[in-house]
Formats: sequence, C-alpha cells, structure tokens
Amino acid sequence: MTLRPLFLYALCGSQRQASASRRLLEALRLGCPEGITIEICDLIGDLPIFNPDNEGERTPAIVEEFARKIRQADGLIVSCPEYAHGMPGGFKNALDWLVSRDEVPFKPLMFAHASHRGDLVLEQLAEVLRTMSLRIVEEAFLRLPIAGKSDEVQTDILSEARDSGLLLASLSRFEGAISADR
Repeated sequence: MTLRPLFLYALCGSQRQASASRRLLEALRLGCPEGITIEICDLIGDLPIFNPDNEGERTPAIVEEFARKIRQADGLIVSCPEYAHGMPGGFKNALDWLVSRDEVPFKPLMFAHASHRGDLVLEQLAEVLRTMSLRIVEEAFLRLPIAGKSDEVQTDILSEARDSGLLLASLSRFEGAISADR
C-alpha cells in the first residue's frame, strides 16, 4: 500500500517576512524530500483578536480557513522567536483560536528554532501546546542559530545545514514519528 504524501503546515511566530524563523521554515520547505510537502502559514497576522463570543457560528472565515489547514496537516512545524521572554502576542492569539476546537489534539509537532537562545519561549510553547494536547516530537527538534546574523551568513549556515543533511535528518525523524501513527 502506498501512503499519500505528508502535508506539513508550518507556523511562524514572527510576522516579519524577513525573520530568521521564517527563513528557517523556507529552508525546510525548499529542502524537503519527495513525499513531503510543507506549506508556510500566511494567515496568523490577519487573524482577529480571539474572543470566545466569536466562536461557533460566529467564527470568522479566516479562522475557519486557518483551522481547516491545521486539520488537513499530518503534522505542524513551529518556528517562533522569543519576544520579551515570551511568545509573540499574534502567535499566542492564533493558538487561542484553536484551544476549544478539535483540529489540534494529538497532532504531531516539530520545533524548528532559529536562535542560539530563546529557551524561555520554547518552554512556554511546549507548555501551551501540550496543554492543547499536541504531540511534540522531541527527536525532530531542530536548532539552527541564524537569528541576528547577516543575510550572507544566514545563507551560508542554511546551505551548510542543507548540504550536511541536518535539515533532512530532522524532517526524516519527524516523518518517522508521523508514519508510525498512520
């Protein structure tokens, strides 16, 4: 039996188009092997502020679209910078929209971290995501410290990670964890 290709949905905690977190997700997307598709979410910055009064029949269309993509995904990749010792407000807002829904429980999740620091945000995210019943695949964790570096240095580090197989190794471990449950 041939399994359908894996669809991974990547969530970027930074809304800057030129962020290191997004650049890392782009490198994973461009370097993913045959049989895996990665789409980077571009909806987070446009989500309205979460309000429980606007759930159910009043859920905004963009939130429904975001949730539909989450539902379709075989797994999620999260890359999130640390802002003032925490997660960016827009990213937390996106997670809040998913709390009472059924798209995320037991969904596999991989962290791709673009900094040599930022462990506080990783701890906070892990706590929130586990509370939401996501399944964090620890063995797929990828840390590639490109934040704060020039474009040229980031390009060199990402190229080396691709050429050395580091990016592929993390994706392969994530794929293995997902495939074990399929």
